[in-house]
Amino acid sequence: MSPQFKRIMSTSVAAIALCTLAGAASAAWPERAVTIIVPWSAGGGTDATARMVAANLQEHFGQPFNVVNRTGGGGLVGHAALANAKPDGYTLGVITIESTMYESQGLPGVTPSDYDYIGRYNADAIGINISTKADFGTAEELIAAVKATPGKIKASGANRGGLSHLAWAGLLNTLGISPDASTWVASAGSAPAMQQIAAGAIDVVSTSPAEARSLVEAGEVKTVALISGERSELFPDIPTTDEIFGIKWSPMPFRGLAAPDGIPADVIKELSVALKDITENAEFKDFMKSRGFSVAYQDAEGFKATVTAAHKGLAETMKAVGLAK
Repeated sequence: MSPQFKRIMSTSVAAIALCTLAGAASAAWPERAVTIIVPWSAGGGTDATARMVAANLQEHFGQPFNVVNRTGGGGLVGHAALANAKPDGYTLGVITIESTMYESQGLPGVTPSDYDYIGRYNADAIGINISTKADFGTAEELIAAVKATPGKIKASGANRGGLSHLAWAGLLNTLGISPDASTWVASAGSAPAMQQIAAGAIDVVSTSPAEARSLVEAGEVKTVALISGERSELFPDIPTTDEIFGIKWSPMPFRGLAAPDGIPADVIKELSVALKDITENAEFKDFMKSRGFSVAYQDAEGFKATVTAAHKGLAETMKAVGLAK
């Protein structure tokens, strides 16, 4: 064997070995613990669902998936920490719809383009809840009353600028009605707002059907529509505003997995498939139902489309109500 031939063979063998090692390294992900950033406090709904997802991912991949709560700034701190993490597959996060709102609020650090999307596992639409004693009994009649008597119909469910407010204001805006045609009464959340509607002080509460359930069961309130394009797994008989009015407005609070922009494509694919398997698991479904959360899986592309649409729609709504900066 000539020296030249030996050199060629040696180089070829080395190249093959390197390719094999590179392939093995890629296929070995995850080789160590993975961090999942949660931008909300421990014990809350997002934290609880994230820990359930993490436990299932740990079982699926055979490596620890550790939840770390990074709170503050209305979720901005944790969302920004995820966006700025190294895109190597070892830092993931659970993102919520608030991530689509920071830019329009004039808060720097997070835009939808800062993430690679893995998949959505939960989405629960905001409902339109009215008193059973009201003069209107359907979503159509409610909107007609808003048009006919600007400023008379009072709505609540959160502080001004909260998602419940923006969902209701955005619905009116999408229907070509000024959001000011319905007076928004700021509240500390859905619970005090539900007390106000029961007392007859307001006409509409924009909040999830789960939050309204006790008064619905008591016969004092009814949920006439979901402000959404998707029917709820938990409340399949409630129609959506997209169905009723032939529009597209779906500011659904969501929870999903994402990563810093630039994560390897094969890691996204593996995680998305694993997340789909988790959402089809009976134990996971039972857990979510016990907490009052629906299971609503979207793959990476579907989740990205949902986030993009929410970002655009909420920006337009904040501009319409004078909250954009």
